[in-house]
Amino acid sequence: MKRLDTDIKNKVLASMIEILNRDRQKILDVNAQDIANFQGQDQALYDRLLVNDKKIDEMIRAVQAVSSQDDPVGRTISERNLENGLRISNQTAPFGTIMIIYESRPDVTIEAAVLAFKANNSILLKGGKEAIYTNQALVDCWHRALAEHDLSEDWIQLLTLNREETQEFLRNPPQRLDLIVPRGGERLIAFVKEHAQCAVLISGRGNNFAYIAPDADWDMVVKVAVHSKIDKISACNALDKILVDASLPNLTERMQELGKRFGTESVEILADEELKDYFSAAQSLPDEAWHEEFLAKKIAIGAVDGLSAAIEKINTCSGGHSAVIFTADETKAQAFMEQVDCAAVYHNASTRFTDGGQMGVGAELAISTDKLHHRGPLGLEQLVTNKYYVFGTGQIRE
Repeated sequence: MKRLDTDIKNKVLASMIEILNRDRQKILDVNAQDIANFQGQDQALYDRLLVNDKKIDEMIRAVQAVSSQDDPVGRTISERNLENGLRISNQTAPFGTIMIIYESRPDVTIEAAVLAFKANNSILLKGGKEAIYTNQALVDCWHRALAEHDLSEDWIQLLTLNREETQEFLRNPPQRLDLIVPRGGERLIAFVKEHAQCAVLISGRGNNFAYIAPDADWDMVVKVAVHSKIDKISACNALDKILVDASLPNLTERMQELGKRFGTESVEILADEELKDYFSAAQSLPDEAWHEEFLAKKIAIGAVDGLSAAIEKINTCSGGHSAVIFTADETKAQAFMEQVDCAAVYHNASTRFTDGGQMGVGAELAISTDKLHHRGPLGLEQLVTNKYYVFGTGQIRE
């Protein structure tokens, strides 16, 4: 796609804001159709699918936020003048065409597209069938905003492919693809990695851990841990696992208090054999559950012998997304944060902050758990690559 001026991109985004607000009722009506057609008992998927006035307001704010950000394309990263007279400039450049595959989440249709477009990428949106009517309405909004400024609909396209068609599209894409971002569970990620013919940037599962050190502020632990679990169970940054140091003082009373607080919020507790008897209504914790992202009112609690054991458990079982240590010891916290292999590591704070808006990045395409080319929230500045511009006067390599 051709390089667009920042001004024209921002004018498209201004039009999109007006259209979203004007089409608010239509969007709510078509989302009601998707909700009526929703099959299954997956509460997390349902929560992600539902659009209300608050979510539309959030969509509008996402477009406004990206519009206000500096254009990430064409920035000079470095510049050198060599002895042979060559002038070399390394600059940011668009990826080209990005494909994102996601379930439910109509808000992704807005956030992914606004980020890709502002970074001068075209985007293919492969949403789930459960959100088909909502996604079609939102992409129609995009197309009208583009048309108001004489731009092609090819900048933002919605793909309505079934599993077999998606597999064939990935294997033999009818157009150039430069980057694919699968947002979903391990099965979706494995499917894309198996069939894709271009770079894949993983937006991994959550399965986030908390480690409670013996010197942790207990009131803080209870407040933050419970809120991190129940605030939004459908979020990939929700807390799923708690590792309790075996030498935690007043272990009996504290586990009983924690169990009571989770029980009040109707959270099911799975506990290992060392801690199970401390809870009045805990289920046994199978080994495989340590690796599972729950996306439900469910928490796993187990004992560990010290900081090193906690770090090893997290690095073995977590999704590489977020982890937190509760401790008053800053040295211990620093060791935890350096050694835990996650995109975001916390000291005495909720994992729910692993979010582009909460971290000051703005709208996000996904939370990357990859290490190349970026880890954490994929915001506007992360949707560019780089290119070397080499200026000469006839030099040859000798």
